[in-house]
Formats: sequence, C-alpha cells, structure tokens
Amino acid sequence: MTGALETALRARRDGGGKCLVPYITGGLGSDWIEIARAAAAAGADAIEIGIPFSDPVMDGPTIQLANDKALADGVTPHSVLDALRGADIGVPTAVMTYVNLAFRGGYQRFASGLAASGVSGCILPDIPLEEIGPWADAADEAGIETIMLAAPTAPDERLPRICERSRGFVYGVGLVGITGVRTELAASAKIMASRLKAITDKPVLVGVGVGSPSQAVEVSEVSDGVVIGSVIVQRMLDGGGPEGVGDLVSEFRAALDAGS
Repeated sequence: MTGALETALRARRDGGGKCLVPYITGGLGSDWIEIARAAAAAGADAIEIGIPFSDPVMDGPTIQLANDKALADGVTPHSVLDALRGADIGVPTAVMTYVNLAFRGGYQRFASGLAASGVSGCILPDIPLEEIGPWADAADEAGIETIMLAAPTAPDERLPRICERSRGFVYGVGLVGITGVRTELAASAKIMASRLKAITDKPVLVGVGVGSPSQAVEVSEVSDGVVIGSVIVQRMLDGGGPEGVGDLVSEFRAALDAGS
C-alpha cells in the first residue's frame, strides 16, 4: 500500500508541482518541533528529521556540527521520537539516521517506535541494498516507508532494484561526496534524476548539494523535487528559529512554484 509520505509527494507531482522536503536536525535547540511546523506551514510537502548520531558518515561539517550540539545537549533517539509523538507537524515526516541505531535496538522495535511516533518514512543511508532485507521487512510490517538512496556511481543494472525496494520516494544523490552547500549544482544531479525518472513512476527527489532556490529549480527541471538539508540546518545553527527557517522554506517553495 502507498503510505502517507508517497501519497503527499504524488499529490504535489500529479498536480503539476514540485516536491519540497526540508531536513532538520531533531533535538537541535528547544524549538525544533516548532521549526518543523513552520517549515510545513511554509510549503514543505514533508519533513525529513535527522536523529543525531556520533558518526554521520554521509554528512558534511554543517550537519555534523548540528549532530554534535544536539548530542551534547543529551538528545537521544528516544527523546526525538517522544517529541514527535502527537506533535502534529502538519505534513508527513521521515527520519534519517544511521543503521547502528536501528540495529542496536532491534529492527522491529525501531520500526514500531517510528510508527508509534507518527513517523511515515525512514532513511538509513549506510545500509546497502544487498543488506536492506531484514530492516525493510520490519519497516513494511510496521507501515514505515523505507526510502532508498541512489548514488551517481550506481550502475544502470542496479537502479531498478533500488527503485523497486524504495518506498515513499527514490532519493537521488546529487553528487559523489558528503552533504553541504555548493556554489553550483553538480552536473551529476540532473543526470541522476534523469536516470531514475526513466525507470520508475515513484517520486524522484534529488538531495545533497542542493543549497539554493535556483539550484532547486534547476534540478527540478528533471526531478520531481528536492531535499534540502545543510542550508536549513545552518539557519537553525545561526539561531533563525521557526520564523527564519519558515522564511527560507518559503523562498524555495516560491521558486519551485514559479519554475513549475
């Protein structure tokens, strides 16, 4: 069955629009839930919430710093999920973290905890397709959409299996490297989107290296939308709060709507 996350993204796409999914670091500051609500109110179709981890291998300096700050304040996976329970963000949510946290607590327990907190999807970027089965089975049983990442280095014969296993949307990784804002959109971002769009009807969103409204519009000429992370987290680190993040998300929303 199609979950809440994929339903929301398909609705935006099928209505002729482009999907916008901001990433925020869970537990970063006392107002992070309000920030998530502000992002939703500003036009986000879903919110990706990072559960802080001490070794975020996919993430660059901005999100690493946010992880460190949140962990130093005592944030845990349980505290993030507890805060989400009944929070009524306004749009579907997906968590992004690393497989150690899910594995240590047990896949069934972790998936059930996500569902109990009202979370729709989950991204575990450091578990490869060949090893995703036990987690994905537990997630399916709990009603959690497992979002798979497709890297620019993936051979063509691998991509259909990634798309088939993915739920919610297919996450096209825009470049080879870690998260972070770049001055220009990598050429690989649109190429990745094109490769995925050619083989799946599921929503294809591109993230990693999409740091400005103009870059979001550029890659969305091919993709169904974008995931924006480091630029949002930097606004949080700078003390922008709900208003500042909401304003930033509004800028992306307006640009994507104008470019659709």
